Amino acid sequence: MENNRSRTIRKNRVRELRENRLMTQAQLARKAKVALRTIHSVEKGMNCRMDTKRKILLALGLRFEDKDQVFPPMSAYADEGHHRDPMPSHGSHGSGNQGPPSTPHSF
Repeated sequence: MENNRSRTIRKNRVRELRENRLMTQAQLARKAKVALRTIHSVEKGMNCRMDTKRKILLALGLRFEDKDQVFPPMSAYADEGHHRDPMPSHGSHGSGNQGPPSTPHSF
């Protein structure tokens, strides 16, 4: 079964900020010490780990505290209706994984 969270598409400002600094994706990847394909994925809106966000922010000359301005929180997407699972999580199983509505869960 595929993890829905890793495939979530989210608008972020990484490309805009990188281009404003006249950096290529390869330069940002080198400076952030992440793979070039990570930068490609993040700029396309794919989700990434918090540590990756921190590395990208620092490589762009920003503070970690600026993360919500570059990577808007999930609640901002819910309000705008962006590619989120419309079905809320049922129960408090803590896994955070939400499959399609017809996907059975075994806990």
